[in-house]
This record gives sequence, C-alpha cells and structure tokens, in this order.
Amino acid sequence: MEKNSKVFVAGHRGLVGSAIVRKLQEEGYTNLVLRTKLELDLREQTAVKDFFATEKPEYVFLAAATVGGINWNWTNPADFMYDNLMIQTNVIEAAYRNGTKKFQFLGSACIYPKITPQPIREEYMLTGLLEPSNEGYALAKIAGLRMCEYYRRQHGFNAISLMPANLYGPNDNFITEQGHVIPGIITKMYNAMKNGEDSIECWGDGTPTREFLYVDDLADACFWLMQNYDGKEFVNVGSDEELTIEELVNKLKKESGFKGKIIWNKDKPNGTPRRKMDNSKLKSLGWNSKVNFDEGIKRTIAWYKKEKGLL
Repeated sequence: MEKNSKVFVAGHRGLVGSAIVRKLQEEGYTNLVLRTKLELDLREQTAVKDFFATEKPEYVFLAAATVGGINWNWTNPADFMYDNLMIQTNVIEAAYRNGTKKFQFLGSACIYPKITPQPIREEYMLTGLLEPSNEGYALAKIAGLRMCEYYRRQHGFNAISLMPANLYGPNDNFITEQGHVIPGIITKMYNAMKNGEDSIECWGDGTPTREFLYVDDLADACFWLMQNYDGKEFVNVGSDEELTIEELVNKLKKESGFKGKIIWNKDKPNGTPRRKMDNSKLKSLGWNSKVNFDEGIKRTIAWYKKEKGLL
C-alpha cells in the first residue's frame, strides 16, 4: 500500500475497525474510505455493488461483522449466521469484481473445533465438531475463509485471512447481555459498584482458558500482514498470554476496584474448555505482539471510565 492508496475499512466504528483506522492514520494514510452502517448496510447486495463500483477501493480491510459473547451467540444464532454470511459474501464478490488489489478477511479463534489439540494450529480447522454456543457465527466465518481461498484459486484474487485470538480494548461492546467476556464483566463490576451491590454473576465455573489479544496489537498485525504477506493460508494472530476465566475476573477486580463477590453460575455453559493459538507461523514471518495483558486491561478500563464519565 502507498500512503495515498484508497483504503476501505469496513466496520470502522467497531472494536477492530476503529483500531485499524487508528493504525493507518498513525502510519500516514489519509485516503481512507469509511461508511457507517446507516450509510452503507453491507448486508444489502445492491448497495454494496454500487458502493464498490463508485469508490473502487484499492485495498479492503473487512472488519465489519455481527459479533457478541456466549449468551448473545446462543440466543441469536440465525442473526449471527445470516448477517455475517451476507456481509462477507457481498464485500468479497464486489471487491473482486471492481479490481481491489488486496483484500483482508478476519476470522475468529472460536471457529476451531471445540475439542482440538492445543495450542491450536491453522490446519486444525474443520477437524472436529464446533462449540454449539457459537456455531452459527463459526459456520459463517468458516465460509468467509473458504471464499477467500476459492476466489484466490479460481480468480487469482489476492485475499488474505487472519485468525485473531479473543480480542478486547477500546470501542468494544460493553452491553452486558451482548458483549464478550471482558467488556461484559467490566460493565457488571462498574454497575454493581454504582448500584451498591456486593456481588456479580459469571457464567460457568471459571476453569476454561483463553488467549487474549489487545485490539491495537491486532491492528498492527493487520497492517503488517497487508504490507508483507500474500500467502493463501490463513494466519493465527495471538499474544501467547493464556488465562483461566477465573484469573481474568480476578485481574479485572483488581484493576476496577470492585470488592464484591463473584458468583459462578455453573448451570450456564463454560464454552470451549481451552483455546490457545499456535502463533509460530506469524512469528516466523516476523511479527510479534507488543501489549501485555495487564497493560491492555489498564488501557481498556481507562477508556471505559472516560467514556462513562467515571474519571
């Protein structure tokens, strides 16, 4: 990419898209094409076709998606599957048809099998059953990965794909019922402190482990790979920092100042028991994460407090 290249960041107001925009602006890119969902609904095929035919972006980061935590995935599987299938199908096809030079697709670590060898290597995809609680989302993302592979094979379309670990950071969804584990728990803790409550509930028993990646690290990897990688295989992007959910909750308690009790609701699903990425491929290419978990949580909570007027 040149500094004056026309770059479309789809989903620029979300967790990942906003971080990619920050990174591009830091690197001196000014010719960014940005649209809100109200301005361009990526689920609408005609609207997407017209947008690409008019704008003809040279480079595309597809960071737009319908995402959420375990509860929201479990209760809205049709929405997760439909929205994401439509978004990625429309955007991949329109980008190819209108001469996009390079395209980047974001998968998700949750599309790997529920039970699989650890740490998870890229070739483990589709080797086992998916986690039922997010199957709709996972199937859609798998389809997106395969579309990128097939458009490359059949049409020579330069589409690369990344598989991020569990993400967190500024501009995440902090609505408790919808968000992922970190923003959901942060919101619960601050709401409990605000309301004088002495406990919060967390799902499961706290034993599953996850690898967490700060979103600005992911944006750095997205930019680096767009500049340096043209391979057909997708690439894991992680931090190598693995915590149990209980360890995570305790770190959030310490940073937020919440003094109450954690009630583990063991009637609720744990999700996948362990999810640790094998990041050796990306490391061998020359990229490593930079923001450790404790620093990332400090930044995230500071952003949350500023947004909520709690500073």
